[in-house]
Amino acid sequence: MPEYQGNIKQWLAIYTKPRNEKKVDERLSANGLESYCPTQLVLKQWSDRKKKVRLPLFTSYVFVHVDERERLRVLQDPGVLNFVFWQGKPAVIRDQEIKNIRIFLEDFDEVDVEAIDLQRGERLRVAEGALAGLEGILLDHDNGYAILQIESIGYQLKARVAITKLSKSHA
Repeated sequence: MPEYQGNIKQWLAIYTKPRNEKKVDERLSANGLESYCPTQLVLKQWSDRKKKVRLPLFTSYVFVHVDERERLRVLQDPGVLNFVFWQGKPAVIRDQEIKNIRIFLEDFDEVDVEAIDLQRGERLRVAEGALAGLEGILLDHDNGYAILQIESIGYQLKARVAITKLSKSHA
């Protein structure tokens, strides 16, 4: 994940109040801030009718392209709860990832977003960082971090690893 640098514009993720994603996006854009709320057209069914509605792809998330000064303006929006943080700093989304989301939504009508389902006891591999390549057993996970049991030379090491740095082991 790229490092947060407040002096340049970067894509950041903000966490919104429930069902406020599109409103937040509209208000931020109206206030001159670059924001992006990926949406898709979904067929919703009620008891009396069916209708296609545009829904946010990521529940309670909107992306903003801001520097530090503009970041403070984002927090003034009544629908914004906070920025998504990574290691104590705002989580930076790569420009290419935003482009990829846009391209993906242009090319596909129906998109399913799934959180990675992690199960206790599952074998995982650390994909990046100082522990890259190590495999361990998932003991617990919460708030974007996993606690892995890593067996090494007859000892058990327990490491708190960001879920984004993990992949499922194929061993």
